[in-house]
Amino acid sequence: MAIVLRKPGVDGLSEAVDVLREWQYDGAPMQLHPGDLGWFWRFGAAATAAAVRTWSRDGRILAVGLLDGPELLRLTISPDAQRDEELAQQLVEDVTEPERGVLMEGKVSIEAPMDALVQDLLSEAGWDADEPWTPLRRDLTEPVRDPGVRIEVIGPEQAPVRAAVQRAAFDGSTFTDERWHAMAAGVPYADARCLVAYDDQDNAVAAVTVWSAGPGKPGLLEPMGVHREHRGHGYGKAITVAAAAALQELGSSSAIVCTPSSNAGAVATYRSAGFRQLPEIRDRYRDA
Repeated sequence: MAIVLRKPGVDGLSEAVDVLREWQYDGAPMQLHPGDLGWFWRFGAAATAAAVRTWSRDGRILAVGLLDGPELLRLTISPDAQRDEELAQQLVEDVTEPERGVLMEGKVSIEAPMDALVQDLLSEAGWDADEPWTPLRRDLTEPVRDPGVRIEVIGPEQAPVRAAVQRAAFDGSTFTDERWHAMAAGVPYADARCLVAYDDQDNAVAAVTVWSAGPGKPGLLEPMGVHREHRGHGYGKAITVAAAAALQELGSSSAIVCTPSSNAGAVATYRSAGFRQLPEIRDRYRDA
């Protein structure tokens, strides 16, 4: 059977999320997680559907991609199809030719599991390795200690607080309470939590969203940030420990996160919260 490239549409998003959940396992390469679709859902279900691509054979989805902007495809592949030659070749053809509706012309990048055959084929086709990213993982089979600050789980009434911390943590962030509500209405958010940390003066100082992929599977932190006016006081470590505890309560086997290797402060924060640094990964990119 031929490989079929599709845009799933809003009605097909649940199936894409479900297969992403199935593909998560401890020891898996850093890869697209249902929480990545969940965080993108802040732009609404229609925008999320427009950004998702699936590759199927005989009705079974073998690969899922998220266009995190027109120049970056975040791609993952079913564990039993990572070295599937027909699929890898089809993926390379689909991402190389702009008329196929995946990546645009010009400089573009692909994130894919490091051991997948598509990495080898992209390299052979002249795609170069981009700047390194550092994945980190925390095992959740042991108890998680108290973070040492007050933590609130954010519901609809506190959405403006969560959004304000996000904007204060990330320069250029466009996150709003309306976008929080759009995200919270998404399929993946049924297995997610937003947390905000408060200091002794009741200031909201840090925030994180955590995404479970189901019991016994790795959960994702995406995103985590500390208010720019409250940095240097350990709140990044505190909110990260709280994130691990929340994922543990949701049944996750481990907590995973990925950050640019150049962001040494973020790597140090995650390590201080009990995360173990894993081998670096790199996107592939094609120059214009």
